[in-house]
Amino acid sequence: MQKSDKIFVAGHRGLVGSALVRKLREEGFANLVTRDRAQLDLRNEADVDRFFAEQKPAVVVFAAAKVGGIKANNDLPVEFLLDNLQIQNNVIRAAHEAGVRKLLFLGSSCIYPKHAPQPIPEAALLSGALEPTNEAYAIAKIAGIKLCQAYAREYGKNFISAMPTNLYGPNDNFDLLSSHVLPALLRKAHDAKMNGDRELVVWGSGKPRREFLHVDDLAAACVFLLKKYDSAEIINVGCGEDISIRELAELICDIVGFRGDLTCDATKPDGTPRKLLDVSKLHFLGWRHSIGLREGIARTYEWFLHNASQDAPK
Repeated sequence: MQKSDKIFVAGHRGLVGSALVRKLREEGFANLVTRDRAQLDLRNEADVDRFFAEQKPAVVVFAAAKVGGIKANNDLPVEFLLDNLQIQNNVIRAAHEAGVRKLLFLGSSCIYPKHAPQPIPEAALLSGALEPTNEAYAIAKIAGIKLCQAYAREYGKNFISAMPTNLYGPNDNFDLLSSHVLPALLRKAHDAKMNGDRELVVWGSGKPRREFLHVDDLAAACVFLLKKYDSAEIINVGCGEDISIRELAELICDIVGFRGDLTCDATKPDGTPRKLLDVSKLHFLGWRHSIGLREGIARTYEWFLHNASQDAPK
């Protein structure tokens, strides 16, 4: 990539997109194009075509998606499937037709089978049944991967796909009805502390293990891949370390300062038993994460206190 390249960051206001914009600007990429949903609905094929014809970006980073935690995925499978398929199909096709030189599609670790080998290698894709609670989202992301690979094979396009692990950081979603596990636990711990509660309830048994990567590390990895990676084969992005949900809750409570008891509600779903990515391929290329989990959660909590805590109960 050249510093003068026009780069379209799709989904720039979200957790990942905002981190990408920060990182690209930090590295001197000033010719960034962004549009919020009011300006450009990526589900609208004609609007997307018009945008690409007018702007003609050289590079596209695809970080736009309808996302959510277990409850949101479980409750809204139609929306998670249709919205994401529409957005992906429109942007990837339009990028090809507009002559985009390189596109980075961001998938998700949920594309892998529920009982994939641990840590999960890229080769595990489509080797088994998906986790039912996020199947719709996973299928949409797999379709996006396959579309990028099809454009690479049929038209020689440099459309690459990265699979991030669980992410967190500034601009995350802290809504308890739709958020992922780490921001949900952080919000719960903050609310419990502010309300003087004696107990914090964690969904599920607390036994599943998850890997968490700070979104600023993901943004750094994405810029690295845009510069160094040109294969249509998917590549995992993570830290290579995991933690149980109960251990995560304990760490978050310690950082937030909640001193009450932790209770696990085993009537709620656990999701996949373990989800740790094999990041040896990325490590071999020369990239590793730099933000530890405690440091990253502490930084995220500081952001929450200054930007989102006013929405929490007092």
